[in-house]
This record gives sequence, structure tokens and C-alpha cells, in this order.
Amino acid sequence: MLLQKLKITLVRSTIGCLSNHKACVAGLGLRKTGSSAVVIDTPQNRGMINHASYLLKVEEV
Repeated sequence: MLLQKLKITLVRSTIGCLSNHKACVAGLGLRKTGSSAVVIDTPQNRGMINHASYLLKVEEV
């Protein structure tokens, strides 16, 4: 079974965001603006992406 992966890039700063949105961004493995991470496409990761979608750019790998 081949797992789908997503490349996530932080395109906006988390300064001034809600604390749970900052936690979602950190949980996805992103730190600074412009940083990227590759995560497995699971419902849990999709939920974190949806919380902070206005800060992220998502691409399928």
C-alpha cells in the first residue's frame, strides 16, 4: 500500500495567531516562515492543516 505524502510550506508568520493554530503549525514540523515539511496524508494531519490553512501552502508529493 502506497501512502500519500503532502509537502507543507509555512508562507505566513504565526505572530498574532491563535495559540492552537501555532500548536498545529509546530505539530506539523514547521518553525520559521518558508520552512517546509513532508508529512503522511492522514486525517489527523489534514485536521491540523485545516486549522491553519491560511498560513500554509500544501502540495501533493
